[in-house]
Amino acid sequence: GYRVSLQGNFFGHNHTHVAFTEYSPRKHIKLDPPMNIESNATASKCQIWWDVSNVPWYLADIVQYELQYKEYGMSWEVALNKTLPSPLPQVEIEAAELRSGITYTARVRCKVSENEISYHSQWSEWSPTTVFQRADAPKVSGKILNTKTMQYVFIPLSFGTILYLFWSCKLSSRYCCFLTLGQKASPALTFPHQLLSFSHSIVCTMGILR
Repeated sequence: GYRVSLQGNFFGHNHTHVAFTEYSPRKHIKLDPPMNIESNATASKCQIWWDVSNVPWYLADIVQYELQYKEYGMSWEVALNKTLPSPLPQVEIEAAELRSGITYTARVRCKVSENEISYHSQWSEWSPTTVFQRADAPKVSGKILNTKTMQYVFIPLSFGTILYLFWSCKLSSRYCCFLTLGQKASPALTFPHQLLSFSHSIVCTMGILR
């Protein structure tokens, strides 16, 4: 450590004042603020990163950061603060923490981690700010959703009905083989015509849904 004293001449007499009996520069550090802060917001999160090339290389791995963000135009006194656990110069804010359609501004500052024993520092000044806004997720059209829902429900029911009519027609045809020539044909013989008409209506309906 160092001994720091102040000397001066007062009223013709020299005086010495000891400011620090033992001064360690490692315990009195103030880093420069982060630079070039940028952001990118999506529908799920907002990513913020910055440049810390002005931090000495031997302190780069023991630096901690504090993020501050707020709605644009509001006072910094009501801003939200986050102390980041990682020394990496980046952070993510979940979309759930941001209001839709609102513009935000953020800034960051740094200091040596409080868990570090060899060095100690105070917070740096705040960095320049970055502005961002949460991107909303694209909305699915209700008309498209209803059409697809109808297709998923209607198509299986249609094929099931076709199979039922086909099977009924087949059984009815076998039954009609036992009728005498003088007897009137059973109404079941009209099933093939019903089957074709129903199939045609299904095809037309599916074309409309698409």
